[in-house]
Amino acid sequence: MQTDDASTATDGAVIPPLRIGDVVPDFTARSTQGMLRLSDFRGRWLVFFSHPADFTPVCTSEFITLASQAPRFEMMGCALIGHSVDSLFSHLAWIRAIRDDLGVSVPFPIVEDPTLEIARAFGMVPADVRHASTVRAVYFIDPDGVLAASTAYPVAVGRSVEEMLRILAALQRTHGETVMTPEGWQPGSAVLAPPCFTAEDALAAERATGWFYREADGT
Repeated sequence: MQTDDASTATDGAVIPPLRIGDVVPDFTARSTQGMLRLSDFRGRWLVFFSHPADFTPVCTSEFITLASQAPRFEMMGCALIGHSVDSLFSHLAWIRAIRDDLGVSVPFPIVEDPTLEIARAFGMVPADVRHASTVRAVYFIDPDGVLAASTAYPVAVGRSVEEMLRILAALQRTHGETVMTPEGWQPGSAVLAPPCFTAEDALAAERATGWFYREADGT
């Protein structure tokens, strides 16, 4: 595989951490569905997620649920791409085992990363890491290739696919809009208006909290 960004060099240079608002590093890699270039997914939402290793219990449970919920991501105009530092052959054997023993077919591609180039570029592992494992990272990438949100879990804790769907829905609801989603927001629920920023607005509000905590009009 090959990363297509100068900041991903592994010659001892410090790789800056990937932050919300950054354009994500592009790469080309082999996947379970053929050669894949990340930038080919521009124009739609993308959830790029990493798992620590194939043939592990927590990762298998996540892939079973992600496979069953893949149509919901598709209905939201979002593609899924899996990733780990395992080889393509390991990925193929793993998804075969999941299909044959558990009756679940994985419909999305999984890219290989045995040299850890992608893992380093996305900040899943330190630049000088030597072990072949990554965290459970999720990168929510908007249609312009910009990182909209990210999460990371340790090896022993599985992710919630429902929460991944909720985050995606919240990002889409607020994308390009001057609204915010409150705690625990669910699709169809009310959203919040941004706060005012002048003393005049704060003093003129009917309620003491009215200038910074109010529902957006029309929600």
